[in-house]
Amino acid sequence: MKKVFRIILILLGLLVLLLIGAVSYIHFSGIPHYPTTLPKELVEKRVSLDSASIARGEKIASMLCVQCHMGTDNRLVGKLIPDMPVEFGKVSSYNITQDKEKGIGNWSDGELIYFLKTGIRTQDGSFAPPYMPKYCRMADQDIESIVAWLRSNNRNVQPSKEEQPANQPNLLVKFLCRTMIKPLPYQSGIPFPDTMNAVAYGKYLANDVYGCFGCHSADFKTVNDLEPEKSPGYYGGGNPLINMEGQVVPSQNITPDPESGIGKLTEEEFARLLTSGIRPDKTTFRYPMIPHANLNEREVKAIFAFLKTVPPIKNAY
Repeated sequence: MKKVFRIILILLGLLVLLLIGAVSYIHFSGIPHYPTTLPKELVEKRVSLDSASIARGEKIASMLCVQCHMGTDNRLVGKLIPDMPVEFGKVSSYNITQDKEKGIGNWSDGELIYFLKTGIRTQDGSFAPPYMPKYCRMADQDIESIVAWLRSNNRNVQPSKEEQPANQPNLLVKFLCRTMIKPLPYQSGIPFPDTMNAVAYGKYLANDVYGCFGCHSADFKTVNDLEPEKSPGYYGGGNPLINMEGQVVPSQNITPDPESGIGKLTEEEFARLLTSGIRPDKTTFRYPMIPHANLNEREVKAIFAFLKTVPPIKNAY
């Protein structure tokens, strides 16, 4: 009996040592790198810098990039993200101005497109952590418009050498990037949706461009970027978001459930809520949700039409 007990203790000790070794390896090795060759079609890629592309890129960037990357002097030099969920560690956004040393001025158009779609920086193979969105399903036209805006004369993207402190991802982020969260596949030839099909257009905007499902599903850690519909709590809310005071603010249920979601809202009420932040009872929603005033009437109607098709979830947030 004593021999069996001794063997069990030895096995448990070995298991503990293996666990400590694995944790140490993940902690000290950090977020993995992925040596990558830029796809041939992107090597010489040059996006169009016409005014329509730049304007479209500015509109998308105003909702995806500016809030996180806007720093001092009205430029996208990055900043500390105070409302980052605590489980992701201490995070600062990067300088994405046209500066060739501290920003993205030396990136090619193809490298920017590849990074936005996959999360991989082809210069060194580093992988953007989970809090940097990836846009693998965004239409080529829209991805290229973002790059066009980043190349434009807009004040926000003009060169600046301001640099933020290095990110300090914690063990959870490193573990997730070693196990569950991997680079997304590069997909090209994605067409722009038919804007006359309101549901399809709204789904594209909500899922593939603005990523509404990420905040409005159950948790960032379980979001499925490749197949949004498989995200737990898809549009049912409850994701523990953080406001500027560090308080937890669960995201809202925006499925068509009539009691806990948006099932009773009219199209006009939804439009006012989405673009102005004003609820039917005249109260306003709380940060981190912000009004999306840049959305036009057709876009708002399309998003509403799509959300009405999402399976309803009873979730009172």
